Amino acid sequence: MKDHKYDVIIIGGSYAGLSAALSLGRAMRHVLIMDTGTPSNWQTPYAHNMLLHDGQTPAEITAAAKAQVLAYPTVSFVEERATGASRLGTDFVIDTEQGKTYTSRKLILATGLTDIMPDMEGYKECWGISLLHCPYCHGYEARNKRTGILGNSDMGYDFACMLRNWTKELTLYTNGESTLTAEQMEKLKHHHVAVIETPISSIDQKNGHVKHLVFEDGWQVPLTVLYTRPDHQHQSDIAERLGCIFTAHNLIETDAFQRTNVHGVYAAGDNSSVGRSIAVAIAHGSVAGMMVNKEMMEEAFIY
Repeated sequence: MKDHKYDVIIIGGSYAGLSAALSLGRAMRHVLIMDTGTPSNWQTPYAHNMLLHDGQTPAEITAAAKAQVLAYPTVSFVEERATGASRLGTDFVIDTEQGKTYTSRKLILATGLTDIMPDMEGYKECWGISLLHCPYCHGYEARNKRTGILGNSDMGYDFACMLRNWTKELTLYTNGESTLTAEQMEKLKHHHVAVIETPISSIDQKNGHVKHLVFEDGWQVPLTVLYTRPDHQHQSDIAERLGCIFTAHNLIETDAFQRTNVHGVYAAGDNSSVGRSIAVAIAHGSVAGMMVNKEMMEEAFIY
């Protein structure tokens, strides 16, 4: 490994991180994956829209992927949280919560996001089970069922347009005064999507399955599925510490090759993509791994 402990450190060992490590392990790069086991889909019972793994649990997919990746002798894994990152010449120095320090030539951030649960009774319990963010991941199983959308403005409207493909039993709940445009309201009315503005007090649920929406005035409506898109925050501030640029959606900005604006730093997965799915994370991780290796090969011919 010459003067470097690792060729690449990957912060985050879920789908994007493991995918990147697979590409790099097969390129015989010395790789360290750092992860603390806190994926955002921890409560989701089944993963879908994923070739070869459709219907498996996220944990099963991760375990199989990790075993395959760690079969490559140049790939290592530690259960540690990265707390600091800095430059030392052309290298990256990563400090961990456990007081250890690791050094690498390149860095891949696959740090993921944390969804911010609003203060609504039943919300957290249902998240990922019957309170959903993506019809491509869950819509087939929820097809033709009594479905609600918890949202407003463009987000609520876009969900309504999309979900009409999976169910016609669809109502948009704005949880307060609507901020939809007159044109959006007219289109929703034309497609028989009701808009309810009454404030919501809680979600009546059992074992994570929505039963009713409960409103502040005591009214209840039965539901089977509820779609929404909560706010999120990054699981790590390493990208910010390194000076990475963020998009208007608070995601790490990357180019088509998963490169950030900081030379030698790549990002992949939920932290840099609006497409939050396992398949997308794996694809972006694979690209990041290949492009990091390409960059190192090109640099070897320069010096």
